[in-house]
Amino acid sequence: MPLRKPKRFWRPSLWASWRPFGVGLQRPNNFAELLRAFRDNKGARRFAWRILRDGVCDGCALGTTGLRDWTQPGVHLCNIRLRLLRLNTMPAFDPGVVTDLGPLVTATNKELRALGRIPTPLVRRAGDPGFVPIPWPDALALVADKVKASAPERLGFYLTARGLPNETYYAAQKAIRALGTNNLDNAARICHAPSTYALKDALGVGASTCSYKDWIGTDLVVFFGSNVANNQPVATKYLYLARKAGTRVAIVNAFAEPGMLRYWIPSVVESALFGTKLATDTFLVSPGGDIAFIAGAMKHMLAAGLVAADFLAAHTEGLEPLRATVEAASWSELERRSGAPRAAMEAFGALVGGARRAVFVWSMGMTQHDFGEDAVRQILNLGLLKGFVGHEGSGMMPIRGHSGVQGGAEMGAYATALPGGLPITPDHARALSERWGFAVPEAPGKTAPELIDLAHAGALDLLWSIGGSFVDVLPDPRGVSAALARVPLRVHQDLVLTRQMFIDPAETVLVLPAMTRYEIPGGVTETSTERRIIFSPEIPGPRIPDARWEGEVLLELARRVRPELAERLSYPSTAALRQEIAEVVPLYQGIETLAQKGDQVQYGGPHLCAGWRFPTATGKARLQPVPLPPERVPPGAFFVTSRRGKQFNSMVHEEVDRLTGAARDHVLMSPSDAERLGLADGAPITLSNEFGSVAGRVRIAPVAPGSLQVHWPEGNALLDPRRRSPVSRIPDYNAVATVTRRAD
Repeated sequence: MPLRKPKRFWRPSLWASWRPFGVGLQRPNNFAELLRAFRDNKGARRFAWRILRDGVCDGCALGTTGLRDWTQPGVHLCNIRLRLLRLNTMPAFDPGVVTDLGPLVTATNKELRALGRIPTPLVRRAGDPGFVPIPWPDALALVADKVKASAPERLGFYLTARGLPNETYYAAQKAIRALGTNNLDNAARICHAPSTYALKDALGVGASTCSYKDWIGTDLVVFFGSNVANNQPVATKYLYLARKAGTRVAIVNAFAEPGMLRYWIPSVVESALFGTKLATDTFLVSPGGDIAFIAGAMKHMLAAGLVAADFLAAHTEGLEPLRATVEAASWSELERRSGAPRAAMEAFGALVGGARRAVFVWSMGMTQHDFGEDAVRQILNLGLLKGFVGHEGSGMMPIRGHSGVQGGAEMGAYATALPGGLPITPDHARALSERWGFAVPEAPGKTAPELIDLAHAGALDLLWSIGGSFVDVLPDPRGVSAALARVPLRVHQDLVLTRQMFIDPAETVLVLPAMTRYEIPGGVTETSTERRIIFSPEIPGPRIPDARWEGEVLLELARRVRPELAERLSYPSTAALRQEIAEVVPLYQGIETLAQKGDQVQYGGPHLCAGWRFPTATGKARLQPVPLPPERVPPGAFFVTSRRGKQFNSMVHEEVDRLTGAARDHVLMSPSDAERLGLADGAPITLSNEFGSVAGRVRIAPVAPGSLQVHWPEGNALLDPRRRSPVSRIPDYNAVATVTRRAD
């Protein structure tokens, strides 16, 4: 049965408000963002327009070609892309600005970005007040000498997802492995590593099983711990079309996110005028209470017979152990652990059980726990009870927040996986060694958090970071800073300055200028959330003369260290890299044909596991009983979870999130908790635990009682750096803290 089509006529029942343009209501001003981008890119507007018109968006992972996508008609453009645009068009700063860092040590990352692009390689040695220029050959010779004098286990490399294309990831991981180490990681670890592990374990695949089109006209779309209105704004247009087609949209979250309830979509006249009610059903749970909440829903579905019995019998295994686990859990325990009443769990179970087709979408609200793998397994259990995989209108979708993150893991820029997502084993390493013509290390490397552990222990001689800022993204910022200060040679390659570059060197710090994806000769590709590999052409325009492509820089480093491998580590073009990727990563066959704007290929087709064929050892999907996480909040304390505001990853764009009205220092608290503590809206408070403290102000909001929400990365001082998930070792971005009133 085909998916329902969106109704063509306006539907006032879906309007968020009868006020034209939502005047006077709390919401982002999307048209003001256009004017801001026009103003900010003064002097480079033609270049900016070419990037928008012809490039593949370097923001979230929805995926574009220019201003179009493959899901819906009309313009694909969002505030995130407009805010990131200036990173690609701004000129370089004067190197003299950083010869004395004194005036800059208190600058925020936002203020540092405003200085401009990094102009040339810069070096700072111990005792120097700042950076001075250094020629590229001298900079690379310095690094090569350090690598030669060190041992592979004392080297570390990290790549963020900041617009990095597949070619960069592939070239980087090959060069790094030629140096003899698997100590490389990327931002996929911090975001969705638990999703990859759980999906492969349960379904035999490691990515979204469906496409965005499956949202539109299906029976139900559920968002678990995901706020696409903030992180993937164009997705609200998909939801608008879904609502117009009669799709129900449910939210399971610790906060009733305003942008997920109603949104004004600027490219749709009806929605731009009156907004759109996106969510039809909202289920509030405690942070980390999703496992118990879903267990309650499954308990109801199994008791009421709201499951796909024929599918379960023919295509799954493990149903009875799962049934025994959920039936053994009492309703009183599930209520306490989920933070939701039994009636809500039953209502959600009835909603899911009554749907013929559904798409489950989740993000870091599910994964960034020390039980992240189990949280994803529980979502998969719920979907498998109904067979919501492998056919139109159904699927399991870990939605990505960065345009480069899906490809990062699949290209093998990972401490625990080789190209194609193969786990690092002696057999897999030997097979790759034969193909590449040099020995590939056979043991897994250190993940991003573990690299910081090595640095803290004085066991790291070199840390090369492409993009990102460890002090802003990892728990325990002070501890991270102390660890970085112990690394003899730190290399930071990026577009702009970040705070971590200013940490005093143990011996030497190098800052290297990088290219944007639009500057890389020959063009590159990215992989979207829906597994679509998209070609992004080189965009003509002004250049930073000394900026170099990160992939080629690391390949040159490897050639300097191992000149006997020069031929195997040289590529005449990015097209040659794509040819090799197609040979090494079978999933990516077709990437070698991509050469101009609009070229794309969706690996695996619209649906993985199509026809309920699962590439597991038994050919069946695996249901797995999931234990409830241990309770960790003592009486009088709060469970604190981190959230995103007006930002992209750790790049904070505004002090106030226009979706919620919350400032960066606001602490979201439930009305009942505020009343119990005698705290009014705006009251100054301090959150404290054994790891640190955060000063903030109360913001009364619809969050689960007993929980608080603080902005990330501002709240990272409260995080326990030792808490990581057992399999993917993702940090836990949640904490337990007490609240005290603070004097004004």
